[in-house]
Amino acid sequence: MNRRNLLIRAAGLAAVAGGAWWARDNLIWPKPDLSFADGHATPWSPYARRANVPTIQARIEGRDVIALIDTGAQYSVVDRGFVATLAPRERSLFDMPLLAYGVGGGSQVGRGTTLDLDLPGLRIGGLRAAILDLGPLAAVEGLATPLILGRDVLEQVVLALDADRRHVRLIVPDAFVPPEDLIEAEVVRDGNALVAEVTVEGNTLNAVVDTGSSSLLAVSRGSAAGVGLLDGRPSESGVSLVLGGSMRADTVEARTVTFAEQLYRRVRVGVFEQPALPNFPDGLVGMEAFEGRRAALDLGAGRLLISRQLDLTIG
Repeated sequence: MNRRNLLIRAAGLAAVAGGAWWARDNLIWPKPDLSFADGHATPWSPYARRANVPTIQARIEGRDVIALIDTGAQYSVVDRGFVATLAPRERSLFDMPLLAYGVGGGSQVGRGTTLDLDLPGLRIGGLRAAILDLGPLAAVEGLATPLILGRDVLEQVVLALDADRRHVRLIVPDAFVPPEDLIEAEVVRDGNALVAEVTVEGNTLNAVVDTGSSSLLAVSRGSAAGVGLLDGRPSESGVSLVLGGSMRADTVEARTVTFAEQLYRRVRVGVFEQPALPNFPDGLVGMEAFEGRRAALDLGAGRLLISRQLDLTIG
């Protein structure tokens, strides 16, 4: 798989990343309990997978598992096949039907479960997770991450990323001291998501900051038309991983994209189909935007701190 195809496919992590929107009006989803071994932070941990999205080792009921740390997922998700390998679970009030939607309009009906898990330096108890078929995201030949840690966990911590070293750390918000070289990026908190203003060839759109997506930018077809990307310029068709499977996806090249005071040139932008749902994101800013930069994401406070690159023009 060449790099271009990897980015197209990995952008499909947005299926759960930018997706995972639930029929939540009839669902109570309490926060999990987080207990840090040293009281304030995990150690820096290397990514557990070679992909540029942050992944971390975890342990559930004696089973080792890799978790994707995903600021684009509204709630945490566990793969149906992995759950089947665990001890039989007691039914509870939370074990009820759930409806999940992903990028591309795909949907799944699942149910909920409660998990206790251990990460390096952190125990998470009472994690409510949706049981869904993650397909290639959980498969050995795919990303092999049967657990997705979503914003229900991440809004309780500061997520620190060192993209060059491919390391990740979780920090208690009250204990976080911003490094001097990180600047405040302009973002707003929409629900429990971070939304940034991105410019594409001088036109603006709002995009969810999505650590579960590999590509720099992916946008809905409507947004792509709105910022002039569907003006007849050449496009390529590829395959993206989506919720439980794969779909055809288009990519076009944007001459310029600006995010967090950084200008990128000749950016390949994925174009996805947007479900007819309220609050579904128009765009997703993924991990390629963090290359050569360090960042701290505080979802609870609605803040993004990020370092500048030495060369302010890329591409």
